[in-house]
Amino acid sequence: MQNIRNVVLMGHGKSGKTTIVEAMLYNSGQIKRLGTIEEGNTVSDYDSEEVKRQCSINTTVEAINWKEFKYNIIDTPGFFDYAGDVKAGVRAADSAMIVLSGRTGVGVGTKQTFEYAKNKNIPIMFFVNKLDDSHSSYEKVLEEMKEVFGKAITPFVYPIQDENGFQGYVDIVDMTARRYEGSERIDIPVPEGMEETVAPLREMIMEAIAGTDEELMVKYFNEEPFTFDEIKKAIRTGVKDGSIYPVYCGSGAQNIGIRSLMDSIGKYLPAPAEITETGRKADTAEPVELVQSPDEMTSAVVFKTIADPFVGRMSIFRVYSGEVKADTTYYNPNKGESERIGKIYTLTGKKQTEVKSVKSGDIGCVTKLEHTKTGDTLCDRNKNIILTGIEFPPPTLSMGIRPEKKGDEEKVVGSMMKLMDEDPTFTVTNNPETKQTLINGQGEQHIDVIVSKLKNKYGVSVILEEPVTAYRETITKSATVEGKHKKQSGGHGQYGHVKIEFAPGLTEELMFEEKVFGGSVPKNYFPAVEKGLRESAEYGVLAGYPVVNLKATLLDGSYHPVDSSEMAFKTAASLAYKEGMKQAGPVILEPIGYLKSYVPESIMGDVIGDINKRRGRIMGMGESDKEGLNLVEAEVPVSEMHKYSTDLRAMSGGAGTFTFEFVRYERAPMDVANKIIAAANTK
Repeated sequence: MQNIRNVVLMGHGKSGKTTIVEAMLYNSGQIKRLGTIEEGNTVSDYDSEEVKRQCSINTTVEAINWKEFKYNIIDTPGFFDYAGDVKAGVRAADSAMIVLSGRTGVGVGTKQTFEYAKNKNIPIMFFVNKLDDSHSSYEKVLEEMKEVFGKAITPFVYPIQDENGFQGYVDIVDMTARRYEGSERIDIPVPEGMEETVAPLREMIMEAIAGTDEELMVKYFNEEPFTFDEIKKAIRTGVKDGSIYPVYCGSGAQNIGIRSLMDSIGKYLPAPAEITETGRKADTAEPVELVQSPDEMTSAVVFKTIADPFVGRMSIFRVYSGEVKADTTYYNPNKGESERIGKIYTLTGKKQTEVKSVKSGDIGCVTKLEHTKTGDTLCDRNKNIILTGIEFPPPTLSMGIRPEKKGDEEKVVGSMMKLMDEDPTFTVTNNPETKQTLINGQGEQHIDVIVSKLKNKYGVSVILEEPVTAYRETITKSATVEGKHKKQSGGHGQYGHVKIEFAPGLTEELMFEEKVFGGSVPKNYFPAVEKGLRESAEYGVLAGYPVVNLKATLLDGSYHPVDSSEMAFKTAASLAYKEGMKQAGPVILEPIGYLKSYVPESIMGDVIGDINKRRGRIMGMGESDKEGLNLVEAEVPVSEMHKYSTDLRAMSGGAGTFTFEFVRYERAPMDVANKIIAAANTK
């Protein structure tokens, strides 16, 4: 257990995380040839959608054996649509490696993943990648990192560059240097002239080391050199408590600096038992601090589910105490159900290696769990502990979805349910009013991937549509009308006659009253009149939307002792409704929501202009409780917000976030109402 390292690999999209994993696997001898994103043959990006799109979509685990260590490298996607998978990876990790491009520096995704790691309170290292790019700048990226992440940023290596480009690096901790000639790594003295560059950086490391221990601080002030063991121990302490963020650099594609990075993971990042893990008792919710040891009773968390149409549900889990054994039954306290575990595997991409058990601190996979979903705990029944789950981001974009072929409705829904097991960041809802099925996801690419998976994995094709907005209708003035239903067709006829006043009401629900004098309409027909009005009010006279804030008062009418019936009075009320609505100034009401948009100050003007284009009303603006972001509050019509998540992401480079909640209905402007009515009448 002391030699296991669970490291989540995170960073902005296209920073080169998957390529770094590929180089690690190559260096460990687990693959014989470096795969590339372009060729679609990397170990961690094996899904057909990832190969097609040339980017990571799913979190994968690569078990890498390096010297005396076992590294579980949890490779996560870099694009915002897959933030849920990143959070899942962080949940299982004991430390984080954040990758940056030496060309683009600190991106929005870099900051986001840093916050994920900080919220989990796990140690953080950085790797500045792609230094073989002629436009990269290690110095510029370092300065940017210090500005964004603070003084804990501590460079442990410095690149060697000449007219031929990136050649190698100086290890600032032990003041050695390495040059690369093709795939060969050669130890060399620190190049002449570089001592002056790296000396202040080494002094920075020594100062950070001194800050971890009082005795070391005394030695530092007395200018006594630290021993290598003191340096290593102090760095581990500083990395664990967050006072040191080691920074490494290199090129994943050229496999430069990756072996040193792999060495540093074992030397400086913590073993599982060094990280505090808490849970709660399932019956009392009392907090419990776990002892991460194979000698304890078993507890584990499922942090990733893969929906495989052939194998079934694959559940990837992290063991926190005890061991998960093959052919054993465990308890799921989240669901109150027992689960029979069959065969157990460790993973390297899609490669599965069968094992007898997975011990505390390690990661494994099991198939065909019946009740257990992502975020659930598995434990010994006597342990009865619930470990912290995963808080997934809520959906930000909704689209209507329907099968391409009639009759495929059940197949589509069933397939989407399987994909929801795999990806809890999207949901499927049915709007009973609009009769539309909605798929709700993290963005356009996210929903596009789901649609593609439905077709390629489950053989169902679907059509995406704009969500239907649920409008309302109401009236603006009073009108008194009569409705008469008279029909004679041999034998008993039909007769119902009502006089009703329609007026604006105080509640959304129809208000029905009667002020009939002299028995012109018998009391036993009042319920039929009300029923006829309520059924009619489900459809307005302008565009067929439900009518709200309507008061109907039955004033008068007449009846026939033989031909009158409940049905006749119900029909008469319906006729009165249709005429009364036309005379009472009917209008369209549109739903309005309250928007809170958190954006960088530099784009406040653009965001406000965009809200104005959406017919929004700015309600307030200023600083927010989210670091580095300002808050813009507005009321905006729901119909104008369907693509807001996509547009805000484009305006802010992914930095902006928002919440949007329905608040009320209000009268739509005439031009908007005319479009709504025209659209309804063409259906």
